Amino acid sequence: MRSDDWYLTEDIDDFLARAGEFLRSRPVAHIMPLTWTARLRARGAAVYGAEDAVFGVLERAAEVHAVFYRLSPRRGLGLTPLTAEQADALAAQLVALGHSVPSISADEGTAAVFAEAWRRHTGAASRLRVRLCLHRLGTLVPPEPFPAGRGRPVEERDREQLMDLCRGFAADVGEAVTIDAGTWAGTRFADKSYTFWETPDGTPVSLAGANPMVAGLVQVDPVYTPARLRGRGYAGAVTAEVSRAALAAGAEHVVLFTDAANPTSNALYRRLGYVPVVDWAAYDF
Repeated sequence: MRSDDWYLTEDIDDFLARAGEFLRSRPVAHIMPLTWTARLRARGAAVYGAEDAVFGVLERAAEVHAVFYRLSPRRGLGLTPLTAEQADALAAQLVALGHSVPSISADEGTAAVFAEAWRRHTGAASRLRVRLCLHRLGTLVPPEPFPAGRGRPVEERDREQLMDLCRGFAADVGEAVTIDAGTWAGTRFADKSYTFWETPDGTPVSLAGANPMVAGLVQVDPVYTPARLRGRGYAGAVTAEVSRAALAAGAEHVVLFTDAANPTSNALYRRLGYVPVVDWAAYDF
């Protein structure tokens, strides 16, 4: 279906045939659609409750200018950068087709112009949920000194400890998700590789995950240290370990998101060599 140059489809293969080259051309800026389409292709829409996913491609003169994705009517809209005019045309089309948009996540400028366009077309007020900053690794600078202990890849035997730390992370960032043996496979945490930082006696004290590589990009996510163990250098050490492993595996880009309101984490990652590249925002309607 076409209107105002936006092509909408529920077929992920159709979407990627049209937009895949565009997404891979700027993997850092397009990190979220690349990540989610890779998940759906690898594990299937049913795992993530995304059977009703909708994808959109903005095309003009056979050239792709932007995309969106919405995994289900209950989930938010993800967007690549848009102008105010493009955002308004998309909002108008989604309203005309009866699509719900409970929230929006995109670079800060795009999120703001779409939130305003959605208000004009629906009357729905928006509330800023979070501001993030996307960082890209420049030159890795390992912490000096490293805390006592070592990094160790997480194994199947560590599943209970892993889920416990992921629950702690989700609670800290306000992510509404149930993480246990029965739900694990359907969470975004399940498709990652993980590393523990262990103290010399083998006790895991910090965790870092990494998404599978896509378009030469690896996203470090999550990084978590329980509150009682913070301030000892564990997060920096385990992030350095995961970042080094990503580079060794051939990643051209290693990235991570930080909460823009958390000066401690922002300063930590910048000391490790991560450089801010784009501000990000999520709005709820």
